[in-house]
Amino acid sequence: MTDTDADTQDGVSRNVYTVSELNMEARVLLEENFPRIWVEGEISNLARPRSGHIYFSLKDDRCQLRCAMFRMHNRRIDFTPEDGMQVLAQGRVSLYPERGDYQLIVQFLEEAGAGALRRAFEALKQRLAGEGLFDEARKRPLPSLPRQIGVVTSPTGAALRDILSILARRFPAIPVLIYPVPVQGAGAAPEIARMLDVASNRGECDVLILARGGGSLEDLWAFNEENVARAIRRSRVPVVTGVGHEVDVTIADFAADRRAATPSAAAELVSPEVGEWRQQLESGVRRLGRHARRRLADERRLLTALARRLVHPRRHLFDLSQGLDALLARLARAARLASVTRRARLTAVDARLRQRDPSQVLKGHRATWRQLSQRLHQASGRDLVQRRSRLAGIVRALEAVGPVGTLDRGYAIVTRAVDGRLVRTTEQVRVGDDIDTRLADGNLRSRITKSGK
Repeated sequence: MTDTDADTQDGVSRNVYTVSELNMEARVLLEENFPRIWVEGEISNLARPRSGHIYFSLKDDRCQLRCAMFRMHNRRIDFTPEDGMQVLAQGRVSLYPERGDYQLIVQFLEEAGAGALRRAFEALKQRLAGEGLFDEARKRPLPSLPRQIGVVTSPTGAALRDILSILARRFPAIPVLIYPVPVQGAGAAPEIARMLDVASNRGECDVLILARGGGSLEDLWAFNEENVARAIRRSRVPVVTGVGHEVDVTIADFAADRRAATPSAAAELVSPEVGEWRQQLESGVRRLGRHARRRLADERRLLTALARRLVHPRRHLFDLSQGLDALLARLARAARLASVTRRARLTAVDARLRQRDPSQVLKGHRATWRQLSQRLHQASGRDLVQRRSRLAGIVRALEAVGPVGTLDRGYAIVTRAVDGRLVRTTEQVRVGDDIDTRLADGNLRSRITKSGK
């Protein structure tokens, strides 16, 4: 059999793979045909080697799937995975070529079921509370009589029917504007947040009701999203929540300005009772009538008093003319008095200026300067004579006690010729040393030939 015959069977050529080639191609097929997916299952065979990676299996009642979660991804999970825990894993399907194991490379892991939702609820609640998002100081008061009420809810839900029924019964004159949104599902929270922003920006209503009927924690989860809570707080219109039943509490309830136990309770909270307002209106009308009658009586009395005080215009003009004459006379007297006063002040100022004429002041300063200069010259001459006399006496005294004077009296000054040091005792020189002797009229150099005391 030839090589060609060996590579064919029944006329069909055989494409032979190595194990490595097959595993690598299978890996490429899996990774290209399965995008990032979610898988739910129970954790088993959990292993945590020193590398920091996590290896486990996900299983259901019939099958299991090997999983690997590398250290860079498992740092982001907020719980500790354990065997028997039901989880949701997000990742990509792959194959480990060395062993030929089909596996899921997990990039995100979360707990499945209500337990995970409850933990997420508490974590978000604590974080937003830490930011001060739920502070009572940020809550806005509700209007006592809103011009228009906005309702953000599903247009087909029972909650809307209950709200409209309550509002129609309590105060049918207040118009209601509905902002339709989905209240359940993946896209509900972003739509609720967007509609709250729309209602706030339009400013059509004085108060908003955010409502939904009852349901499970998963059903109400759209009202536990952070974007909804922040949309409530940035709304310029007060928001009242009525979500679920009395036992249901959501993140939106903490963020709202007021929380009602049910949608119906929210409607009662934002709307006044028409009977109470009718009574207040009737009472206000009666008070207004009494006030108007009192004001009318007061105005009549004032009009009567003014009529009695009314003066004829001609007489009033004469009075004004006479008053003007009196004012003109006072003005003339004041002008004369001011002129006399200013003239006297001017004369006094002129006299003072003459006394302070700069030429006279300068003449006095020059005379003083000449006197002081003469005194200074005389004093300095006397002082110089005295100092010269003292200096001559000091010189005579110094000459009498100085070395030169001593030499004139027959004494001499002896120094060593080698270093010029003064010789005071015989011990400072030796036989053969040269010495210099200073006399009154000159110097002598000598050599020591004999020494003794």
